[in-house]
Amino acid sequence: MRINKAFIAALMSLAAAAVPASAKTKVVTTIFPEYDWARQIIGDKEKESELTLLLSNGSDLHSYQPSAKDIAKISDADVFVYVGGESDGWVKNALRNVRNKNMQVVNLLDVLGDKVKAEEIVDGMEHEHEHEEHEHSHGKEVSTFDDKDVKDRALSDWAGEWKSPYKYLLEGKLDEAWEEKAESGKMSAEEYKEYYKTGYKTDIDSVSISGDTIKYVYDNGKTASAKYKYVGFYVQNWSSGTKAAMYRFESTDKKSPAPAFVEFNDHMIESAKAEHFHIRMSDESFDAIEDPEKYWPTFFPADMDAEEICDHLAGHEHHHHHDEEMDEHVWLSLKNAEIFCSAIADALCKADPKNAPSYKSNLAAYEKNLSALDKKFEDAVKGAKTKTILFGDRFPFRYLVDDYGLSYYAAFTGCSAESEASFKTIAFLAGKVDELNLGSVCQIESGNGKIARTIIKTSKNKNAKILTLDSMQSTTKKQINKGATYLGAMEENLKVLKEALGK
Repeated sequence: MRINKAFIAALMSLAAAAVPASAKTKVVTTIFPEYDWARQIIGDKEKESELTLLLSNGSDLHSYQPSAKDIAKISDADVFVYVGGESDGWVKNALRNVRNKNMQVVNLLDVLGDKVKAEEIVDGMEHEHEHEEHEHSHGKEVSTFDDKDVKDRALSDWAGEWKSPYKYLLEGKLDEAWEEKAESGKMSAEEYKEYYKTGYKTDIDSVSISGDTIKYVYDNGKTASAKYKYVGFYVQNWSSGTKAAMYRFESTDKKSPAPAFVEFNDHMIESAKAEHFHIRMSDESFDAIEDPEKYWPTFFPADMDAEEICDHLAGHEHHHHHDEEMDEHVWLSLKNAEIFCSAIADALCKADPKNAPSYKSNLAAYEKNLSALDKKFEDAVKGAKTKTILFGDRFPFRYLVDDYGLSYYAAFTGCSAESEASFKTIAFLAGKVDELNLGSVCQIESGNGKIARTIIKTSKNKNAKILTLDSMQSTTKKQINKGATYLGAMEENLKVLKEALGK
């Protein structure tokens, strides 16, 4: 849910008037792991700091929205730490008019950079595409799939009259779309515009496709056409961790000035009528086609005007790189935790130089503890009977399993809002319990066990246990007061993991 800009502005006005000055170093964090990392680094300087955890009542990161009090805390913070994913879409507006202009901001996803992973769909997992009708809609566009599911397609899937939006972009007629994307995305409106300007760049104004013929109209008024034959597809693996099926056609008119090698992509993997598509081409060979991550000339139906294309772009997820939904659960990797702690310590040192030596010393000690626990996880996995865990729940532990070379099956992705698994998913997961001879089915700390129990009941192993791993998404202030720590939670997760793997 996105907060209205006017509402945020009103909250910021209240914040400016409500927050008193203080000599303490104010640190505001959104989730428990960030809070505890900052607490460990601050150490014995706690009396000189004011540490705040915004999600302290068990709220889930994915549904949290800040109160006026929360906004006030952020406005006056010296250091603000947040995850930075789609769930934190409200942060950009909250930071626009902060009281403290020298605030140090730590965005975990930005800190992690290229190590951030896209959400993935594994075999058997529930996902929204399974519930869509066969007719094409945006819901049928996919960015994660099994290569074996890709089907051959005919040129008729792209039949019709199409036009490039590149001129509209240059004329500023799509600027509203970039503003809309910037509200919840990872880039500014200007950065989105430059990104699409590079991707959309083309000297072709329009394309007409009929039968096996493609006609091109160039921006200088010249035209060219040729007949094409289908020569197959390949699967493009994007740097974001997602995929796309690229459909290739080769000209049979060798004397035509039209491009000889053409490649289509419309985010789909089987025959369907396209709503838009990307087309890349070369006169030399398919291998000579320019980098598809950087260049993706796009064409929309010729009867769409600039406003309609703008509306489409504002709501469309571009599956190449920047707008892909990322897995936000980066804190569940001990290796990532070391990176984040270093960034938090650096921010604290800049905000409070006087205590920098203490922060650095505390960081060094804490990093040793993180590294030692990381080694325990590695040793546990090395001696495990199985290398697979199975979740009858959401699965936010991808970073953890990837760290140690484990595989997994689960009912839902980590950010899924689903709560009911289909019979197909239950049957698949129960089959995996039997096939892999698993002695347990896992869930996260907020799970009710319903799906896990059904999986066990459906499997042959009626004695399988339900084990709970803590994703630290709903840690409360009460638990913190009773001694909850990030390392403590991960130590408990190690014990559970050992049992799940048959250690």
